[in-house]
Amino acid sequence: MEGSGIAVIVGWLATAASVTSFVPQAWKVIRTRETADISVGMYALTVTGFLLWTAYGVLLGAWPLIATNSLCAALSAFILMMTLLPRRERESVADALDPE
Repeated sequence: MEGSGIAVIVGWLATAASVTSFVPQAWKVIRTRETADISVGMYALTVTGFLLWTAYGVLLGAWPLIATNSLCAALSAFILMMTLLPRRERESVADALDPE
């Protein structure tokens, strides 16, 4: 396999790992409605980083960077938003996503 083929595979694997790394935390927040142990500062910095990576991808016209970092930004922003919401509103969002 040529170098660019390997790069594409590595890129897709990186995308899968990066995006799915936030899914368990997001699902736990939805399921438990608890966010007390989540660091607001860390998630704010993470969202900022993903937005900057997305902007970098846009400037380069690099769709893999744009797609991956946009998805990661959305998932991490959701977790940050749920952490910042008052309990009643957080529960309303979680109920809408997982009515049980």
